Amino acid sequence: MEAPRVARRRSTFLAPVWLALFAFAALAIASITFWTRATTTTIVLVRHAEKQLGTIEDPPLTQEGDERAQRLAGLFGERSQVGQVHAIYATKTRRAQATAAPLAARLGLTVITADESPEVLARRVRREQHGRATLIVGHSNTVPRVVAALTGRPDIPAIADDDYGTIYIVTVADVGRASVLRLRY
Repeated sequence: MEAPRVARRRSTFLAPVWLALFAFAALAIASITFWTRATTTTIVLVRHAEKQLGTIEDPPLTQEGDERAQRLAGLFGERSQVGQVHAIYATKTRRAQATAAPLAARLGLTVITADESPEVLARRVRREQHGRATLIVGHSNTVPRVVAALTGRPDIPAIADDDYGTIYIVTVADVGRASVLRLRY
């Protein structure tokens, strides 16, 4: 009689270790790629400049409003590699378009008409202008809602009827929370 053979099998003991190392390496590469591509989108929001009161349904700007629109163009109208506005969105009203026009002319941009709700506009700008600086010209009732939609903050104060000089600068990072700065011009 012959002695029984001992069957030899390969041990699968190291397979989980190799799989864990492979998963860790893949996760590290994906994280590094995401981190290097992560960016911040900057959105500047203003209310249209002073309008002529009591004239027509869609009134033009006053002389003060024209001057404020020129100041806005002076603030953001420099062509440079750092901090240049790449797109301008404005509602279809005459006063919003006239507020955006001097800056658009100075930068050689076309004003993009925004007819959607403030929440939809916030998503649209984040999608279309990812990683860039953008200006939105809205109204006293829409600007705070766009800021709230961009930041997720419900405590954005309303803009008074006689307030035309508030600027919101919202920075939306791919990683982390959005921040908002409120200024006057």
